[in-house]
Amino acid sequence: MVEQRAGIINPKMLELLVCPLTQGTLKFDRDRDELISEKARLAYPIRDGIPIMLVSEARKLDM
Repeated sequence: MVEQRAGIINPKMLELLVCPLTQGTLKFDRDRDELISEKARLAYPIRDGIPIMLVSEARKLDM
């Protein structure tokens, strides 16, 4: 589980997580409660403090 309180994510946990599609780094979007893969142009949701790292659950980004 990702430690999360009021839109804050544990930076150490974020360093360990990678995009399952590209193996690239992720950025935390506090406003939308998502992990962003800029390389894949996908946003993975975080539900109840748990990142859902499935491409089928990710939202496509318009960049």
